Amino acid sequence: MKIVEQIKAPVAHEMELFEKKFQLAMASRIALLNRITHFIVNRKGKQMRPMFVFLVAKMIGDGEVNDRTYRGASVIELIHTATLVHDDVVDDSLKRRGFFSVNALWKNKIAVLVGDYLLSKGLLLSIDNGDFDLLQIISVAVREMSEGELLQIEKARRLDITEEVYYDIIRKKTATLIAACCSLGACAVSPGSQDVEKMREFGEMIGIAFQIKDDLFDYGNERIGKPTGIDIKEQKMTLPLIHTLQIASKKDRKWLINSVKKHNRDKKRVKEVIDFVKNNGGLEYAVKAMYDYRDRAMSILNTYPDSEYKRSLELMVEYVIDRKK
Repeated sequence: MKIVEQIKAPVAHEMELFEKKFQLAMASRIALLNRITHFIVNRKGKQMRPMFVFLVAKMIGDGEVNDRTYRGASVIELIHTATLVHDDVVDDSLKRRGFFSVNALWKNKIAVLVGDYLLSKGLLLSIDNGDFDLLQIISVAVREMSEGELLQIEKARRLDITEEVYYDIIRKKTATLIAACCSLGACAVSPGSQDVEKMREFGEMIGIAFQIKDDLFDYGNERIGKPTGIDIKEQKMTLPLIHTLQIASKKDRKWLINSVKKHNRDKKRVKEVIDFVKNNGGLEYAVKAMYDYRDRAMSILNTYPDSEYKRSLELMVEYVIDRKK
């Protein structure tokens, strides 16, 4: 059985029911909107985010979920989908998960409006049902994701990202949504409990480990077999490079910054930067950081009694670290 199927197994029934509820949550009386949302739903990814919601809810709720859990999962997926549609417009990306993106097929104006529609549907789903505690969790996540993206753009212009700023960016950009999923799962079944904050922190630790793993892919992996250097081409400062800059001599640091700033389209120069980072311990440093965050996530899980839901969450943590893409 594939690892994702193993993770999903204890909440397979809930995920099936969620699919139906999620499609209903997207419904509109506008035919064009329904065509586009149908297109989006049929090209969904692994749906890790709703899985987090259900696994956490069942771990904390002794195997039980409620209507709030389904609404929480739907809201997070609506918001997440809205951000993906908007991201593709911002990045001028024509593909999403191997298919054409919404903006590629329907142009930017419609894509932005569809993203806005999904965002409003998510917010109204919470408001109409009085789930104001869930709404607060989601709203904080949306604010932080926007701040993280803008902080990264601001810093990329000057390439003056310290490790502290890097963690601030990835915590907001990536980790905050996974943290919101876990927090929502807890809040749906046990509102106001300590579990809500504990699970938020658990999700944040996984999210940071997830992003560091993504950063490492830029330096090559078993599946690709060769480095991609895409982050360097896009002038994104990731942990392996930031650490290398910190320990490099003044001369080497100047060469590295100059390479990323002015020669980021030169394949030979990008390869030289990748080799320099590898030879100066940048990857080992990032790998150690990733495992540290994994261990912190696991230590939070270890405070809960054993269950199939807890085991699935442990598998999820390992999957984040071991994935090949």
